[in-house]
Amino acid sequence: MENNEKSNSGNDSEQPWQSYHTVYTNAKAGMEGVDKEKVQRIVYEMSKGSKYFENEEKKEAYMKQKIESIRAQQAKLTDSDISHYQKIADRKIVELEATRDLSRTWLHVDMDAFYAAVETLASPSLKGKPMAVGGMSMISTANYEARKFGVRAAMPGFIARKLCPELIFVPVDFKKYTYYSGLTRKVFQEYDPNFMAASLDEAYLDITNFCSEKGMTAEEVAEELRESVNKETGLTCSAGVGPNRLLAKVCSDINKPNGQFVLPNERMAVMTFISSLPIRKIGGIGKVTENILKDVFGIATCEEMLQKSSLICALFSRSSADFFLSVGLGLGGTDTPQVTKRKSMSNERTFSSTKDEALLHQKLVDLAENLSADMKKEGLCGKTLTLKLKTSCFEVRTRAVTLPNYICSSKDILKHATKLLKAELPVSLRLMGLRMSHFSEGIAIDPKQKTLSNFIVTEEGSERGPEDQELLESNINGDTHGRRESIDLVDAYQMQDLDHIDYRHDHNDAEAVGSSDLQIDDLKDNVDNHDMIEESSLGLEARVIRFNDYEPGSSLNVREPVVWLNDYQCSVCGIELPPSFVEERQEHFDFHLAERLQEEESSNNASILKPRQRVIQNDQMNQSRQRKKQKASPSQGKHIPIDMFFAKTNQNF
Repeated sequence: MENNEKSNSGNDSEQPWQSYHTVYTNAKAGMEGVDKEKVQRIVYEMSKGSKYFENEEKKEAYMKQKIESIRAQQAKLTDSDISHYQKIADRKIVELEATRDLSRTWLHVDMDAFYAAVETLASPSLKGKPMAVGGMSMISTANYEARKFGVRAAMPGFIARKLCPELIFVPVDFKKYTYYSGLTRKVFQEYDPNFMAASLDEAYLDITNFCSEKGMTAEEVAEELRESVNKETGLTCSAGVGPNRLLAKVCSDINKPNGQFVLPNERMAVMTFISSLPIRKIGGIGKVTENILKDVFGIATCEEMLQKSSLICALFSRSSADFFLSVGLGLGGTDTPQVTKRKSMSNERTFSSTKDEALLHQKLVDLAENLSADMKKEGLCGKTLTLKLKTSCFEVRTRAVTLPNYICSSKDILKHATKLLKAELPVSLRLMGLRMSHFSEGIAIDPKQKTLSNFIVTEEGSERGPEDQELLESNINGDTHGRRESIDLVDAYQMQDLDHIDYRHDHNDAEAVGSSDLQIDDLKDNVDNHDMIEESSLGLEARVIRFNDYEPGSSLNVREPVVWLNDYQCSVCGIELPPSFVEERQEHFDFHLAERLQEEESSNNASILKPRQRVIQNDQMNQSRQRKKQKASPSQGKHIPIDMFFAKTNQNF
């Protein structure tokens, strides 16, 4: 007895890996019988001392700090406060219950180990062998044979090889996965023409009308759909059926692989299902949120959300409290989302850390071509280009530029993306991404249409040469190669969000974890392609984007930061965007960032301008036109002031 107590008391110091929980140790379908402690120990030993390990320690420290902060707030609550918030919670629960809709039937279909299954289909010799898609640096997907050893998506290959020495690596082939994804979507359209694709290998289908028209039960439809997908592709999939999308997503994971689970459209069945459902099963509740709910409130199941509703309303923001209470009631989206204009488009790639500029440039070329192809496919042209970088130390930086014209060609995208990248060099990177936003309103852009730049002339009134055009364009676009303006978005989000968000790739795998009605599936559908996967952000306070790493004296240092007042209203322009609109918030942030970079550039140029005579005689203008063209020298300042490119005139506009 005493010996057991001694061993338990020294457990934390002798076995530190037991408290080391990363995405690598999270269980997925097919990992139920894995020795979790063994996996934790190997992951800990293989990660210790790495940049990733250091980053995990920082996040762990942040999480503990957040937990202590909430505990301190909870300790200040009086009985009167708790009684007050209980009334608020009860009223909110009644309001949410009134929105329950049991008239629709949603089906979530998820392909089984999609990338790995496609590769096995192409190479039958891989069948029955532990295999992973990816390489020694990162794994995109692992088949079910490999998962028995604890190997999973988003795990570095060298750790996976330690867990499973016989593991076979197969390189990623997105063209192949996209082809098979197209085949599955043809099947989905037969059951719901307006199905929602969450990623390459999963989708939400409203099968209410199909069941009614065909006189089939939801279980029969799910069975038929799975057979159709297998017949069309040779691949298997799992399905979940429920009265809303949130529950359907959870159900599809219950009997994986190649299985299905149907939750009846009855309130009692839903509440029984939710009562024992672990909170981590819900899309939108990640590691940090899970730890806060467990350590501070003792909440481990969805039903306990309602039991602690007063504390949730007291200590969480309004939108977060609404989300938690909705989860406790088993509520989710039931209406098919209306088609809206796309706000942004992006793609990114993770690779082994490198500082080779030639290799980084080639990565940028590939991203520009992919982004251009995606934009042309949907007939889009954009103005704001954002470059996302993740360094070997896991610091995330972004640079954005708003262009004078709409662009969509890979040549134009690469041209401006290269300028943004050069401003960060030299640097060692492990991830790079491009995002285009501020798309045209669907109006065809006439290439012959004149723009402001067509009318800009040099100081002496003559037209610009190629060199002047390039330099002027650099000024207009706000490209500031001489100044490093990086934003540590990971740190910024972590300081105010429960779980920071790592933005998705354009190609997504089946191993996406979680999804909710709050468009969390747009963030989480790419869990298999990320080196470090985090779940949704559910803030306790206003979300603040902090601008750091600017030059001393920069006007951006004293600018008001972008703050989401009351968790939904932008403090700069007043636009209202709920926390669930993550992609729109990022696009909105890109806009303000680009806007401020341009303002900064304008202020720098204005500081070196000298008073100029604006009204001159006509004969002076005629003489200036006859002069030989002269190029303005940039020696007086960092850039040629835009003012110097306009002809002097006494005409009032």
